[in-house]
Amino acid sequence: MAEQVLAAVRTAPGRTELREFPMPDITDDGALLKVEVAGICGTDVKMYGKPPFTDPVIMGHENVGVIAKAGRTFTERKGLAEGDRVFVEHYVGCYRCEWCHRGEYRHCEATDWRTNPDARRYGYTSANHPHHLWGGFAQYLYLPWNSVTHRVPDGVSAELAGLVTPLSNGIEWALVTAGVGYASTVLIQGPGQQGLSQVVACKQAGASLIIVTGTTRDAARLSLARELGADHVIDVTQEDALSRVLDITAGRGVDVVLDCTAGAGTAPVLLGIDALKRREGTMVVQGELAAFPDFPMKKLTEKSIALKSARGHSYRSCELALEQLASGRFPLEKLTTHSFPLTEVDRAIRTVGGESGEDAVHVSLLPWAAA
Repeated sequence: MAEQVLAAVRTAPGRTELREFPMPDITDDGALLKVEVAGICGTDVKMYGKPPFTDPVIMGHENVGVIAKAGRTFTERKGLAEGDRVFVEHYVGCYRCEWCHRGEYRHCEATDWRTNPDARRYGYTSANHPHHLWGGFAQYLYLPWNSVTHRVPDGVSAELAGLVTPLSNGIEWALVTAGVGYASTVLIQGPGQQGLSQVVACKQAGASLIIVTGTTRDAARLSLARELGADHVIDVTQEDALSRVLDITAGRGVDVVLDCTAGAGTAPVLLGIDALKRREGTMVVQGELAAFPDFPMKKLTEKSIALKSARGHSYRSCELALEQLASGRFPLEKLTTHSFPLTEVDRAIRTVGGESGEDAVHVSLLPWAAA
């Protein structure tokens, strides 16, 4: 095994440099992952353009790879062996606090970079911290005892397993947060990787009606949404979306609205409030807006709408995502549209951000691929 590890490091807003780090020593309760795939999402685009702090960071929080080296305690605790392919969640909890004991380690202070400058979270942690390899845009990833790992089922490729994060988010937000189930009617706004994953989750859960909105530039994605199980698609730039939803539902509205848009402002939330059924609808939002002037609180309360936030995923949702990928029931491989080598991290992130003009759904970084 080489003594140095090559990694792409974010050094400033919109700037990446290739750097080498020493191969970390692996203790009895730690391991080293040889990264095969690191997925890239819209959050990476935001963090790349406007980093939350100035320290160098190895980005990459959707990581799949093979256990290259592991201590005995680590393998016994995890039920893994060297050579196993695993998906690694980006959370690194303390396992002492109330949240961790409840199984909600995603809320643990030890992994929350927003409130804890010393937090450990893959793709967000300073490369200056011990072991350095805290992101998937590198040849190897350091795994401490409190990393969260999932064994990838046989027959699921590394690149397909790279979809676990968006797919698990879709499962968590649609099924757990929003409560979508048998005979639910659902409006999904935005046909990106999260929205398309929610189509699959809702279809699998037994939703009787799935409507997906997008724009004219999303034509191929809207077509894919239909292929994955959407009953209707709406181009909001060509049609009155609210009128279409009410027409499709015979004026009743939908049970659930899932907002998966990016950069669309307040319009999706306003549409969602109007498109929900007369009483007791549920809307899940990602909350990108720092403020919402003139929010229609009166309409929200009069319709008794439950407004919930989309925040990460649980262990169970990741396991369900892996089961879904292994089942082959849906053509999820069609979501993996682009891949790039480690030397092209900047281009990969900008492709996700739409700067290349290409219609990318899910982009994968392959650290060992030839440039």
